[in-house]
Amino acid sequence: MNTTDVIIVRYGEVALKGMNKPYFERILMERIRKAIKTVADNRDIYVDKDGGLVVIRGDINEVKDELIKKTLKVFGVASCSPAKSLKRLTHANEREHPAAAEDELNAIGEVAVAYIKELIESGKVIRKLAQAGQAPNNPQLANYTFKVDAKRADKTFGITSPAMSKEIGGIVLKALGDELSVNVHNPDILLTVHLKQAETFFYDEKSMGMGGLPLGTNGKGMVLLSGGIDSPVATWMMAKRGMRIEAVHYTSYPFTSQRAQEKVEELASIVASYCGNFKMHVVNLLPAQEAIAKHCPEDEMTLLVRRFMMTVAERLAIGMRCDVLITGENLGQVASQTAASLVATDAAVTIPVMRPLIGLDKVDIMDIAREIGTYDKSIEPHEDCCTVFLPKHPKTRPTKEGIEKSLALIPDFEELLDKMIESREVVHIEAQ
Repeated sequence: MNTTDVIIVRYGEVALKGMNKPYFERILMERIRKAIKTVADNRDIYVDKDGGLVVIRGDINEVKDELIKKTLKVFGVASCSPAKSLKRLTHANEREHPAAAEDELNAIGEVAVAYIKELIESGKVIRKLAQAGQAPNNPQLANYTFKVDAKRADKTFGITSPAMSKEIGGIVLKALGDELSVNVHNPDILLTVHLKQAETFFYDEKSMGMGGLPLGTNGKGMVLLSGGIDSPVATWMMAKRGMRIEAVHYTSYPFTSQRAQEKVEELASIVASYCGNFKMHVVNLLPAQEAIAKHCPEDEMTLLVRRFMMTVAERLAIGMRCDVLITGENLGQVASQTAASLVATDAAVTIPVMRPLIGLDKVDIMDIAREIGTYDKSIEPHEDCCTVFLPKHPKTRPTKEGIEKSLALIPDFEELLDKMIESREVVHIEAQ
């Protein structure tokens, strides 16, 4: 039987969107097309939908692994499988035509036999078992176990899923009984047969994606992005919920170096491989830090600087039509992240502040950073604007009124803010 190579893309949360589901599916397909564009260019590769699945079709054979790798980074994708597709023999209602159902089943069984035979002869089964530390001593004499797991999405087909599994398994066993035996609990080969209205898919592996919601389905956020571990993770987490990203990064040049900024740009580029290209506004915070150091209490330095950062970020966010601010703050991690400090900081702005890491342990944040590939870059030793003019004993229980009273001591506050924003550098971040 003639089959074609395809890639099945499954989505999770998108499937639960009710009346809005078509919108989320459309955005997800657009994101997949964009993610694979560099691989698909100059090839006859296209993305379409088959019921509750997205399917990548066309000239994919030589670039299958790269297509899957890029697709798995698309938020909203739950998993991917390289698969074979067999066109249905008939679109008749097989409940009313038992012979047609039997013919279909025999065609499916023929492909299942060829599929499993190819798995064995190509050495794929041996490699899979070796990775799990279960390779046989003599592959030439090995007797592999298998299971067929049939899924009947087309309910007009006259044979139930359990009966399909049994019948297809019997066809495979009859053809390859010298090499195979059945194991329904822990098989060496698990072949899934997914029967749909127009075609039947065959696959034996599944790679898990990031899940979440397609980028662009949940507004836009302005992230305060530093070179540490936390803010890149916070950016990734909000993008995973479908939020488009813009960023602001603060330097204290010349106290912080150009290399420190380049590190943040490299971090941002890693994050952009998940959330797409975005703009990063680089603002020199040093004028504000010098004004605070000159006019305000030393123990409030960290919080007052943080207020400046939030105010600048809000003004940029409004100008860039962002809905929220995003920070990597984590409750109690440092003095500026106590509950009282966060309340005093939030009082500087009127738009919502999202803190996706607020209740996570640092170890959990580090694990996510490793998973998404930002950790090694984040721990590179480069100076940070937050370490400039650092007080010896920072205040941990500030009041909103006290902080605002101290800010009032700074002359020409608004003019200072305007100059900082006007002199910013805009860096266009592109995915690695």
